[in-house]
Amino acid sequence: MSLTEKIANYIDQKSGLYKNVSDSIWDYAETRFDEVRSADLLCKTLENEGFHVERGVANLETGFIGTFGNGKPVIAILGEYDALAGLSQQAGSTNYEPIIPNGNGHGCGHNLLGVGALAGAIATKQYLEDNHLTGTVKYFGCPAEESGYGKSFLARDGYFKDVDVAFSWHPGTINTVMHARANAVINATFKFKGRSSHAAASPHLGRSALDAVELMNVGVNYLREHIVDEARIHYAVTNTGGVAPNVVQAEAEVTYLIRAPKPNQVKDLYKRVLNCAQGAALMTETTVEEQIVGSCHNLIPNKTLEKVMHQHMQDLGSAKLTENDIHFAKDIYSTLSEEEKKVAALQVGKEVAQMLVDRPIIDFLAPLPEEPFFMGGSTDVADVSWNVPTAQCSTATWAFGTPFHTWQAVAQGKSSYAHEATMLAGKAIACTAISALENPTLIENAKAELVERLGGETYEALIPKDLVPPKSNRESAAIMA
Repeated sequence: MSLTEKIANYIDQKSGLYKNVSDSIWDYAETRFDEVRSADLLCKTLENEGFHVERGVANLETGFIGTFGNGKPVIAILGEYDALAGLSQQAGSTNYEPIIPNGNGHGCGHNLLGVGALAGAIATKQYLEDNHLTGTVKYFGCPAEESGYGKSFLARDGYFKDVDVAFSWHPGTINTVMHARANAVINATFKFKGRSSHAAASPHLGRSALDAVELMNVGVNYLREHIVDEARIHYAVTNTGGVAPNVVQAEAEVTYLIRAPKPNQVKDLYKRVLNCAQGAALMTETTVEEQIVGSCHNLIPNKTLEKVMHQHMQDLGSAKLTENDIHFAKDIYSTLSEEEKKVAALQVGKEVAQMLVDRPIIDFLAPLPEEPFFMGGSTDVADVSWNVPTAQCSTATWAFGTPFHTWQAVAQGKSSYAHEATMLAGKAIACTAISALENPTLIENAKAELVERLGGETYEALIPKDLVPPKSNRESAAIMA
C-alpha cells in the first residue's frame, strides 16, 4: 500500500469526527483571541488521540501546542480557528441570511483550516506509531490569524526554535500548492486627545481630536502616491469621540494596517504614517499616542517542500463531488457579481472559466508555478516561514469565484464538498510531513533553500518585545455558550 493510500485510510476512518469538530467550530464562530470553546474542543480532541497538550502558550489564552512523539525531526502543523465579525450567515443558504444580525461567521474558513491541520497531525501520529519511527509532531493551535497575529507571538517567544519544518493550508476555490509571497504588515492604533467645548458658543476653546484623525487620514492618502507599488495602507476610524455634532470631540482613534513587501520597508512606512499623525496633532493642537498592536513578516516560500507536497496532491487526486454538491455550488456562483466572476476567470483563464460556469467546483490540481505569485494581503504564517522551512496548500472548499470574507464563504462552511476538501488538505499535509520524517536530506535541502531566500537576513519580530496579546472576552464567550 502506498503512502498516500495509508494516509487516506487513516483520515477517512475518522472523517466523521473531523467533520463534527469543524461544524462545531463553525457554530461557535469566535473571533480573534476569543476562541475559547473552539480551542478547548481542539485540545480535547488532541488529548483523546494521545497528544500531550500545553495550553496558554506565549501568553495566548486560546493558543496551545499538542505534541506526540520524541526526538528529531520535529514537524509543526499549524491550525487556525478564529472567525470574522459581521459575517453571520445560515449554512447551506444561497441567499444572504444572517443567523444573528452583525454576528460572527467563518468567512475565511478557519473552522475547516484548523480541522484539516488536525487531521494531518493525527494521521502523522498514527504513522509514527504504526511504523515505530522516531520523530515528533506538534499541532500548533494558532489563534487570531485575522489581524491578531497569534503565530507572530509564538515566533517572537521562540516556540519554533526546535522545529525542523512546518506545514499548513488554507480553504479556497482551487486545489494548489502555494508558491507565494505576501506583504509584511504593521497594525497600529493612533489615539488623539484634545479638549471639548461647545461647538457653537465657544469653538475657539476646543481642540478637536476628530479633526486630527481626519487630517491624519488626508495626509496618509497623499502619502500613497509616494510608496512602492506593492505597499498597501488602509484604516478604520474606531472612535469618533461621540455622536453630538455640537460638542468638540476631545478624543478620537484610528486603526491602521500598513503593508509592504519587506520588514524594513514596512517599518520605514510606519514611521512615515506616524509623521502624518504627529503633523495632524501639531495642526490641531492635540496630542497623539500610537501603539503597534500586531504585525507579521512577509511570507517566504519553500519550493523544496512544495514540490513534494504537489506530488502527493497529484497522487491523492481531487475531493469527491456529488450532484448535490455541484447544484449548490452553481447556486452560490450565481450570487456573485459579474465583476467577481471576471476576476475569478483571470485566475484560471477564459476557457477553463467557461467550463466552470456549469460545474463551478474545481476538481483539478493547478500546476506548481515557477515563480512565487504575490498576495497583496498578509499572513502570520510568514513569521513561521522566516524561522523554519514552511509549505502550504489550498483546496477547493468553496465554489469557483467565491471571494474570501463573504457570506457566501460562510454559507459553504458546512457543505459536503468543503468537508471533503478539508480531508484532502489533511492528507496532503500528513503525506508531506511523513516524507520529511523519513528523508533527512529533504529537510536539509529545505533548510538550505530558506537560508538562500533570506539572503543573510535574520528574524526579528516586528511586534514590540513587551506587547502582551489580549485576553479573551469571557463575558462574550459566556453569552455564546
